[in-house]
Amino acid sequence: MDISSALDALAALSQETRLKIFRLLVRHAPKGLPAGEVAQRLHLPGPTLSFHLNVLAAADLVQPHKNGRSISYSANVDCVNGVAGFLLENCCGGQVDCLPSNGAVKRFARKRK
Repeated sequence: MDISSALDALAALSQETRLKIFRLLVRHAPKGLPAGEVAQRLHLPGPTLSFHLNVLAAADLVQPHKNGRSISYSANVDCVNGVAGFLLENCCGGQVDCLPSNGAVKRFARKRK
């Protein structure tokens, strides 16, 4: 991942509503959710949701899928993994063994709740 793509993804996720949308879609990966269901679950008006989904899609964080007349969105988990890899690629001089274990990530997540 290049720095421009990483910045786009991080900028898109740095807004509260977009982060909530992305986290909701991650919980429903890989299938995703219809846009109307996202709006209902997050109590967002259609135009507001559309704006935020467009920003996330432009950063390649979500992908739209047409289902007849409706559109579903799914999280592009590969993009987030790419951002994480980009952020950690020079960690400890590239030593793989210094990266946090899954246990450390889970402990961090529990502290943040």
